[in-house]
Amino acid sequence: MNQSLTTSAYTDHFARAHLPPRELWPELCFGLPELQYPARLNCVAMLLDGCAPERVALRGAQQEWSYAQLQQRINRIAHVLRDSMRLEAGNRVLLRGANSPMMAACILAVIKAGLIAVPTMPLLRARELGAVAGKAQVNAVLCADNLRDEMEAAEQPAGARANTLWFSELEAALDAQPAEFEAVDTAADDVCLISFTSGTTGIPKGTMHFHRDVMAICDCFPRSVLESQRSDVFIGTPPLAFTFGLGGLLLFPLRVGATAVLLEKLTPETLLKAIETHRASVCFTAPTFYRQMAALAAQFDLSSLQKTVSAGEVLPVATRESWRQASGLQMIDGIGATELLHIFISAAGDQVRPGATGKPVPGYQACILDFQGRPVGPGVIGRLAVKGPTGCRYLADERQREYVLDGWNLTGDAYEMDADGYFYYRSRTDDMIISAGYNIAGPEVEDVLLRHPAVAECGVIGKADEERGQIVEAHVVLRGGHHASEELVAQLQEFVKEQIAPYKYPRSIKFLNALPRTETGKLQRFKLRTE
Repeated sequence: MNQSLTTSAYTDHFARAHLPPRELWPELCFGLPELQYPARLNCVAMLLDGCAPERVALRGAQQEWSYAQLQQRINRIAHVLRDSMRLEAGNRVLLRGANSPMMAACILAVIKAGLIAVPTMPLLRARELGAVAGKAQVNAVLCADNLRDEMEAAEQPAGARANTLWFSELEAALDAQPAEFEAVDTAADDVCLISFTSGTTGIPKGTMHFHRDVMAICDCFPRSVLESQRSDVFIGTPPLAFTFGLGGLLLFPLRVGATAVLLEKLTPETLLKAIETHRASVCFTAPTFYRQMAALAAQFDLSSLQKTVSAGEVLPVATRESWRQASGLQMIDGIGATELLHIFISAAGDQVRPGATGKPVPGYQACILDFQGRPVGPGVIGRLAVKGPTGCRYLADERQREYVLDGWNLTGDAYEMDADGYFYYRSRTDDMIISAGYNIAGPEVEDVLLRHPAVAECGVIGKADEERGQIVEAHVVLRGGHHASEELVAQLQEFVKEQIAPYKYPRSIKFLNALPRTETGKLQRFKLRTE
């Protein structure tokens, strides 16, 4: 279902002018009743209008806002953007800040005001920020004061530099603004968000999302799998600039009138403490955090915690099991993509099968394609292809042609489907190791290595080899008390051989102090290949 675009509310037509050609769009599917949206909607108005004004919407380290207070804060910021900064509908606003109620309010205000939010990770450096600002041709910047240095050093379009406000300046301007602001009458298919990929392949891409896309992700995974409730308290680690965090820690709780706890610089220990303090019921974080939290969980009261969601990278079976033993909770695994905005395959409760990511979330379809683009049946590893109410639309990027094939979104993941329709992650499609004719999935080797008591973290890649084409190479971070040695290399190799087919063992093992990861916790395998 690819309808014609509705008349835009924007006077700045940059976004629509830089959408990919329509023939390169994925097929969009709106079969569920809850996905039938009006032609005109402003997603922030739809999220917040009707919420109980007295309920707690957001909690931060030093403040707590009710829904009424959040609405007023959003409205005052919107007035600053449109009246004081004189931004016009369709302008892009770069946002930079750690997870906090203020960062959340800024994102929501930008969208409600008929502007396009371009959230950025707090750890980005000037060069990276300049690339994002340039590609999105941002017109203004809202930035936390403690992140000022890199922002000032970044190359920006002239208008954006002139229209930059630090959060302290914005705060000071709010009291003089009206507490009411009528949401701009945007089209459901007006772009409201440009999210940049987290860089696991080295070169980030801008992904363009509509107002209706924001509503669709709120009405798919959290409704059908997470089954979120108004009484829930959401907490977690992914930045709001990462769509996993934007959905899980802001949009999903707002959709049901729940509470979101937004904290920065969390460690596994401080996240556990925050769960205890705020009586959180839903947690979103990456497998690495759950693995470390499992060892500490007994020290905290986690009785309020009901659901824990893992995404961002593959969830090892060993991590799932250690978390279940420590918390009593069955992990909700999921795969999403910045291109599709959030999770599209998952499972919860009795539907969970260890080792499987799950089944397509209601509203989405998935299949496995071979490298000729033909669907394959159960038991065959191939390319994961997905369709749903959201899909890939890159900002002026030729890689659109690689991501969409015959209406399907190709996520870049190698998966296998079983006879019951469960999907099992095997590798990134460019990470499948082919050694002496054998196909070897790096995550399978990683899962075994993580079971060894000396291994804290690991990443497995294929290394070019003249004789075998590739060999398996493991990059290992050791636990405290263990030291790199040839003897330990041999122990790890034998350990792998004992648990999976011997041809899969790592013929090369390198010891690192830390694995290269994006700010969202994803392993950057392309960096391991250059070690």
